[in-house]
Amino acid sequence: MFIFAKVKVHNDVDVNNYGKIAGFLKTRFDLHKDKAEQDEVIDNVRKGVEFSGTNLWVLIFAIIIASVGLNVNSAAVIIGAMLISPLMGPIMGIGLSLGINDFELLKVSFRNFVFAVAVSLTVSTLYFFLSPLSTAQSEILARTSPTVWDVLVATAGGLAGIVAQSRKDRTSTVIPGVAIATALMPPLCTAGYGLASLNIYYFFGALYLFLINAVFISLSTFVIIRAMKYKKVESVNARNEWRIRRIMVVTVVAMVVPSVILGYKIARNSIFEAEMKNFVESSFNFDRSMVVRYDARYDSDTSRLEVVMMGEPLTDQTIASLQGLLDTREPGTKLTIRQQENDDRADNRSLDKLYAMSATMLSDKDKRIEELEKALDGFEQRRLPITSLKNIVSTLDSSKTEIALAKVPLSTDGAEKPDSIVICYIASANGRNVGLTGEQIKFVKEWLRKATSTERVEIVLR
Repeated sequence: MFIFAKVKVHNDVDVNNYGKIAGFLKTRFDLHKDKAEQDEVIDNVRKGVEFSGTNLWVLIFAIIIASVGLNVNSAAVIIGAMLISPLMGPIMGIGLSLGINDFELLKVSFRNFVFAVAVSLTVSTLYFFLSPLSTAQSEILARTSPTVWDVLVATAGGLAGIVAQSRKDRTSTVIPGVAIATALMPPLCTAGYGLASLNIYYFFGALYLFLINAVFISLSTFVIIRAMKYKKVESVNARNEWRIRRIMVVTVVAMVVPSVILGYKIARNSIFEAEMKNFVESSFNFDRSMVVRYDARYDSDTSRLEVVMMGEPLTDQTIASLQGLLDTREPGTKLTIRQQENDDRADNRSLDKLYAMSATMLSDKDKRIEELEKALDGFEQRRLPITSLKNIVSTLDSSKTEIALAKVPLSTDGAEKPDSIVICYIASANGRNVGLTGEQIKFVKEWLRKATSTERVEIVLR
C-alpha cells in the first residue's frame, strides 16, 4: 500500500510540473497578447490594398529607384526602393481575405495585385529600354535563379509581417524589415530588364522569384489569421471550402517544386566545389610543379576538374594516378591537366641536330671544334629561356617587372675548364620591391637549373 501511494504522489508531482511548463510556454507564445481588434487590422490592410493616388505614385517612384539600383549595381539604392514600396498591401490582403472568407476583399486585393504587377513591369521595362547601361550586373543576376531558401525567407517574412500588422503598436521595425528580406520590388524590375533585353531566362526567373514571395507571404498571412481565429465574414459550404483549399495547395506545390530542384543543384554544386578544392590542395603537391589555377564544374552526367600547372610537366603515370584518386572521391569526374612546357625544348633538339651534322661534315677537327664552341657559346646566350621566365614571374607577381638573364663562364682556381653560372636579374618597373616570396624564388631557381642545365643559379632582386 505504501509503495502504491508513493507512486501516485510521484505521478501527481510530474503532472503538476508538466502543467506548469505547458502554461509557461503557452503564455510566452500566445499571439492574442497585445492583439489589435479585428476590424482595426482589416481596415489597415484594406488601406494598403488600393493602388490609386498616393499609393500608385509611390509605387512608380519605387520602381524607378529599384531599376536604377539594379542598373548601377547599388545595394543601398535597392534597399531604399524596397522600404518605400507599397507592394506588400494587396499581397497581405489576399491572405487576410482568404483567412476570414471576405471574398469582396479578395477580389479587390487580387485586382490591385495584378494592376501593381502590370505597372511595375511597364515602368521598369521602359526604364531599361531607355537606359544606356545594358550590362546585367550582379544584383540583377542574383534574382534570376530562385531556390527553396527564397521560399523559407518569404514564409518567415510573411509570418513576421502579419504578426506585426495585427498588433496594437505597429511602430516597430518589423514591417520595413520584412520588406527588405522578402524583396518584392527587385525581382519585378529584373523581370522588366528581361523584357527590355529580350532575355526570356531573366524574365521568367525573376518573375518566378516574385511569385514565390507573393504566394508565401499570402499563405503566411492566411495561416496566422486562422491561428488567431478571426471571425469569418461569410460562411462557405464544405464544397467551396474544399475548392479554395485545393487551389491553394496546387499553387503552393507549383511554387515549391521547381525551387527545391534549383536549390538542390546549387547545394550539390557548392559541395562539389569544396570537395575539388580539398582534392587539389591535398593531391597536387610537387617539388618542381605548382598549380596556377583550377576550375571545377558539377554536372549530373559528367563533372570535370581542370587544373592549370607550370613547371616540370607531370608524367602520364602521375596523371593516371591523380585520376584514380579523383574517382574515389567523385566517381565519373573527368580530370584535365594543362601544363606549361619549356619554350626552349625545340631549341635543344635543334642544337643537338646541328652539332651532329656539323661534327660529321668538318674535316679539320681541331679548327672546326674551336669554331663550333664559339658558335655554341653565342647560341647558348640566344637560347636562354627568357620568354618562359617572363611568363612565370608575371604569374607569380602581377606587378610590371623587368628581367635580364645571362649565362657566363665562371673561373675557379685549379679547374681545368671554366664552369658556367646563370645570373637572373628581376626588377620592378614602377620602383617598388618585387613581390616574390622565398618559396617562389626557390621555385624559380629550380626551374632555371633544369631549363639551362646549369647547377649554379643566382637571382638578383631590385
